Amino acid sequence: MKYLLTIISSLILLTAQAQDIIYQDEFEAAEPSVGGDPNGYITSIANENFRIVGNGNAGSWTAMTYYFHDGANNRIIIDAADEPKLYIKAKGQNQPSLRIDFQDQTGYVTNQSPTEMVLDNSFRIYEFDYTGKLLDGAFGGPCTSAPCVVDAANLQALVLFVNAPTGGYSGTIDIEWISVGAPLEEFDMTEAHEIRYNQVSYLTGREKIISIVADGPFEELEYEIFPQNGGAAVLEGVASSGGMWQPSTEFVASVDVSSIDEPGEYTFSTPTQSIDFTISTDGYADLCEASLKYYYFNRASQELTSEFAGPWARPLGHPDDDVIVHPSAASPDRPTGSRFSSPKGWYDAGDYNKYIVNSGISTYTLLAAYEHYPEYYDNFSVDIPENGGDLPDILDEITWNLDWMLTMQDPSDGGVYHKLTGLNFSGIIMPHQYNFDRYVVQKTTSATLNFAAVMATAARIFEQYDNVRPGYSERMRAAAIEAYQWAEANPTIYYNQPSNVRTGEYGDSNVSDEFDWAAAELLITTGDATYMDDLNENSIGNGVPAWQYTSPLALISLAHHGSDLEGINTQVVENRLIATANQLRSTVQQSSMRVAMGQSTGDFVWGSNGQAGNQIMLLIRAYEITKVESFLDAAYTAMDYLLGRNGTGFCYVSAFGDRSPRNPHHRQSEADNVSDPVPGMVAGGPNPGRQDGCSGYIGTSPAKSYVDTWCSYASNEVTINWNAPLAYSINALRYYQLQIISSTDDANAQVKAAVNEPLKVYPNPGAGTIMLADLDLYKKQNLEIYA
Repeated sequence: MKYLLTIISSLILLTAQAQDIIYQDEFEAAEPSVGGDPNGYITSIANENFRIVGNGNAGSWTAMTYYFHDGANNRIIIDAADEPKLYIKAKGQNQPSLRIDFQDQTGYVTNQSPTEMVLDNSFRIYEFDYTGKLLDGAFGGPCTSAPCVVDAANLQALVLFVNAPTGGYSGTIDIEWISVGAPLEEFDMTEAHEIRYNQVSYLTGREKIISIVADGPFEELEYEIFPQNGGAAVLEGVASSGGMWQPSTEFVASVDVSSIDEPGEYTFSTPTQSIDFTISTDGYADLCEASLKYYYFNRASQELTSEFAGPWARPLGHPDDDVIVHPSAASPDRPTGSRFSSPKGWYDAGDYNKYIVNSGISTYTLLAAYEHYPEYYDNFSVDIPENGGDLPDILDEITWNLDWMLTMQDPSDGGVYHKLTGLNFSGIIMPHQYNFDRYVVQKTTSATLNFAAVMATAARIFEQYDNVRPGYSERMRAAAIEAYQWAEANPTIYYNQPSNVRTGEYGDSNVSDEFDWAAAELLITTGDATYMDDLNENSIGNGVPAWQYTSPLALISLAHHGSDLEGINTQVVENRLIATANQLRSTVQQSSMRVAMGQSTGDFVWGSNGQAGNQIMLLIRAYEITKVESFLDAAYTAMDYLLGRNGTGFCYVSAFGDRSPRNPHHRQSEADNVSDPVPGMVAGGPNPGRQDGCSGYIGTSPAKSYVDTWCSYASNEVTINWNAPLAYSINALRYYQLQIISSTDDANAQVKAAVNEPLKVYPNPGAGTIMLADLDLYKKQNLEIYA
């Protein structure tokens, strides 16, 4: 790797007043000679700040090197072995990611586990802690065989990268000072801090983390926890911040209060702040139902009555019984302008349109929830009109969307229309006030493969309910096969937005992941070896699933059905899933905020809360595969992120928690004259892209790029694909929580029993206490206690 020389300004060496500062530079002297700025950057000293101006032309991994020097600009070597920490006071336009490596006298740099921060647009102090990261990974330069140990006792320089993987930075970065060993400015953050916590409930028998955050590092912040009903403190201690949580550029002390395990209401207090929190045995029950009932509130083609919708009742809207074929979707049997009926389905998001691609991952995730935990859902009640019928309530809700999806397949050839939509988005109106024509638009490969995957999954699940919906399973099975055949014959028909259509696109020009997913589901459902020929377990992509990246869904299904599939290397499939889960678990265990979000800068995108839900789902699947409890533990702890322990302090689910979205980008909630939004909706979440241009965002760092306003479709919209992983994960966590059905005072043991199996406690606890909860969840349970 080639480093370009940039020697920066003056320094003040170690003084008696700052014994722990090893090196510092406040850029007060005139600018020294510069060995040459790298392409795309101009460096200078401006207003006693070191300034880096990017013009957008820098390539990826463009480096700038700052050499440690004395007051006469002579290069020196510093010894930071005892405290390998760098501090800078800096700001940057356009949220640049600034990576800084230590470089030793040999030229080795700390690039094996790099340290980077996202700069805010106002001056803040950032800590770069290289403890345990003093390794060169042999990515260029003198280190040719990794790892090479960076000698912190002989450091010669800092190597700086802006937006390292992509380059192209345009904007200005100002650095007011740098120091090694300790920050130049002392700052007391004991008053300027916030407490972030799970606002719904902590659960007995599970890890309980409360996070204290501040803009700078803090030490010796006392805290106490009291029962709200009075009495002495049940826990007290002193918190000090660890490292910065980069996504929010906040310093975090994560306080473990797991030792408190008695259900009740508690107060967590510092000298200047306090919050109330709950511990319960089954605190997720209401949220579990609400996350699923959200889909009922988003039904098209149905009146919502006050009996089931309460204050959010509304007349029927969008019957969709007279849908027009757009020119882009025309075929010989359905020419331009012809009409057909395509009712039901769920409104996709804050708008009133229906999209097959996004229905794909959404419907699959809910189907997978049932397939993975049938005993739980067979007895789980959702307050919808079909409640108490012959199908489990979750399947009743799913059929509302499956019925619509089936109408979107062209019966003449098996291809599937990409979306059903108006030509434009509507204004802020209720569904029954909508009077625009509705169209089906273009058949695409991505829509057809999503359809094939979902129909194949649904066909095998509904096969057991053929007496309730005769022929339904077989119809979906045949539709899936036809759709896959169309996609094989038309593998590159990508969505191209017609000039007169201005609604959502869900465009995707790489459908290899959809082919993997559809082939996997059809193989599982049909057993036809033809689909196995289309699969290579070693090349199915892993990672976190999203609507435009569905390969991990294939892994989830193949892993779940692996024992029934001949010819599939289940171990390879499982290992690929577990590899992602390992990274997520490590992030939960090691990050200062103790959540899975933030393992990569790609976590904070449009719909980042959907990313958070899918991360938790993968941790749960890894537990199912391995039965390693630490995966499940990480999933419980990671759920805190969606429920309030995050960069904003919002519980991101409407109507839950102490601070939740009140003004989501959801047309019904905005237009219905009801002060409260529809409950159970997860907001899109922090999105530094801020494509909506709205004001009022909480902060500029990725995890703070959120604002609770109707205006913000980029951070505060709701969608069916973001709610689905929340519904999957929160219900799965409740399923496992309900398996903890007994404990004893004598041994503090927890006994687990599977749903629909007899409850047994060994041995008879005698003088101890047995606590049983939520037995009404099950149809029938027997309790057996053996002496």
